[in-house]
Amino acid sequence: MLSVPESARIFVARDAVDFRRQFDGLAGIARDEFDMDPCSGHVFVFFNKRRDRIKILVFEHSGFWLHYKRLERGTFDVLVDVDHVDGCVEVEARRLRMLLDGLDLRCAKFRRHFADPLRIERRRHGGGRQEAS
Repeated sequence: MLSVPESARIFVARDAVDFRRQFDGLAGIARDEFDMDPCSGHVFVFFNKRRDRIKILVFEHSGFWLHYKRLERGTFDVLVDVDHVDGCVEVEARRLRMLLDGLDLRCAKFRRHFADPLRIERRRHGGGRQEAS
């Protein structure tokens, strides 16, 4: 099970990579093509050409984790509606989860959050009540 820390940023490669690459090869792509430190604790996501396989590279404390998923049927969605920087796009953890679960992100609609921050203000009461100073 993949859990992404709140502080981690998630970067998804826009182009397919050669899936013969392992830890060092994928870290090299993050370093050389994305211009990012692969040991930063950020999450780097890569697809194969057919988009039926995904590799997720994460550095944690003393070494790299490499998560690998192969779909038996279908393909992973293409991220087209997000801004890209260099050869990758940054996504939120919820989008990565939806991508891994097979949801079509083009049809996904995020609803506005209804929980606004609660504001408590002092009320001045007229009449017999006086506020303590």
